[in-house]
Amino acid sequence: MMRKARLLVAIVLLSIAAGAHADEHSHKYEKGEEVVVWMNTVGPYDNLQETYEFLFLPFCLGSTEIHHHHETLGEALLGVQLVNSGLDIKFRENNNKGKMCTRKLNADDVRLFRHAILNKYWYQMFLDDLPAWDYVGTIEGENMYLFTHKSFRIAYNDDKIIEYNMTSSKKFPLPAKTDTSTELTVPFTYSVEFIPTTQSFATRFNRYLDQDFFEHKIHWFSIFNSFMMVIFLSGLVSIILLRTLRRDYARYDREEGLLDLDRDLGDEYGWKLVHGDVFRAPTRLALLSAFIGTGVQLCVLSICVILYTILGDLYLERATMLTATIFIYALTSMLSGYSSGSFYNKYGGKNWVSTMLMTATLWPGTVSLVAFIVNFAAISITSSRAIPFGTMMAILAIWLFLIFPLTLVGYVIGRNFRKAPDFPCRVNPIPRPIPDKLWYAEPPVLVALAGLFPFGSIFIEIYFVFQSFWSIKIYYVYGFMLLVFVMLIVVTACVSIVSTYLLLNSEDHRWHWTSFMSSGFSAVYVFLYSIYYFVYRTKMYGYFQTSWYFGYTGLVCFGLLILLGTVGHLAAERFIRRIYRNVKID
Repeated sequence: MMRKARLLVAIVLLSIAAGAHADEHSHKYEKGEEVVVWMNTVGPYDNLQETYEFLFLPFCLGSTEIHHHHETLGEALLGVQLVNSGLDIKFRENNNKGKMCTRKLNADDVRLFRHAILNKYWYQMFLDDLPAWDYVGTIEGENMYLFTHKSFRIAYNDDKIIEYNMTSSKKFPLPAKTDTSTELTVPFTYSVEFIPTTQSFATRFNRYLDQDFFEHKIHWFSIFNSFMMVIFLSGLVSIILLRTLRRDYARYDREEGLLDLDRDLGDEYGWKLVHGDVFRAPTRLALLSAFIGTGVQLCVLSICVILYTILGDLYLERATMLTATIFIYALTSMLSGYSSGSFYNKYGGKNWVSTMLMTATLWPGTVSLVAFIVNFAAISITSSRAIPFGTMMAILAIWLFLIFPLTLVGYVIGRNFRKAPDFPCRVNPIPRPIPDKLWYAEPPVLVALAGLFPFGSIFIEIYFVFQSFWSIKIYYVYGFMLLVFVMLIVVTACVSIVSTYLLLNSEDHRWHWTSFMSSGFSAVYVFLYSIYYFVYRTKMYGYFQTSWYFGYTGLVCFGLLILLGTVGHLAAERFIRRIYRNVKID
């Protein structure tokens, strides 16, 4: 049994590595060599995620042997289901009268095609790993027409295909009314023309990149605006805190020199008074430890994926980014275990087994829950987005034999490395009562207001990401994304420090969850924006598309909350250690 399990893990890892680092073909052809056209999926244009197998519609394929294309883990998760079109295309050989097949349509077939044309169904194909899209048919007046001819115009340079254009023509009219006796004979044909070009192979994907959209002046201006916000906010935080803390230190030092009677009459207030409670263990320590560990891993994962995409151009290959993300997440699982175990033991946690299990299952469990709900909706409409059972077992094997053991090892190391607390101040046995304070210093208000600043720094970039993910635009400006991500981290750290200082200065020592939520609350604003985007910027409809959109958008927002909350908490903790280390405590 163990041998089979190890073999399964080895196969999964090899498929991940192959999908993340290698291409299946050399992209080189000899004259007369077969050029395969792979048909992918078909679905409504307004619901890009509602896809079905190409043969869901009563199309027909050519005479070439039909077999499914090899799928990587990422392709299987994204519902990619390639099937050989059967077109007899030979490299550098023109064909003006290619016959694909002839299909006899009955009444149900006609109604299915009419439904597809009415809902603007389109399909995707790949030729030499280059994508193309086209509609099933068109509506002219009150008449519906089915496209039955595909014209391929393929440009080549030496022995490589550089680009191709595919256009549909020959409109076959579909009857408005059908009965049991309805039967139509529809011929599907194609033509191929090869033309030479001087364009280099390295630039062949540029035609799919919308440079006018992503490199627009507004995008550059938003980056500059966010950068100026970072500089202004960082400078403002530094100046305010330095001047305020210097005044606090001077006041506390002056009170230290007073006699006891004079000191009692002095005006004692501020963050020094909670020195005996500020390093008290937070409520729900196990949950916060799991959040911190997961947040550290997601932060490292984000940076690694962005850098890997910049260096390797992962957006050029189908689902390669998703495959690489799963692989990198699995390898960085030790970081989450180490961070969680170190944090939990630092505050004297005793039930380390349950905390370790929570850390190992928090993010994978959340992803699995969302995927299960969306997958149930996909199965109910027989969508190609339904995750196959074999892929589920592969993901389970990755978690069971890679993610969980690495998390356990990291947790044990972190727990043993952090053997005893090293706080600058002792913790009082009895918690200090929290006095009444002004409304803007209440934790819920601080959380809501603090989350606006990080959200404002990434608002424009969110728009471009949404436009890319929920349309056919390919997001490729990952240099912009890296810069925005760094600025987001800086803004989040600054906001967390300010909100923590305001909270402590009002003699409230409950800074752990406040700093975490004030930093992560930006994700709530992102989710609210996603609701606006769904209602006013898209034409999506149907329960499957709605569940897909809000399910995975909510999942991303939850991950963003954990990531930013962790950054804010770590920044606040470092700030607190710094200020209390320089204060003389009786």
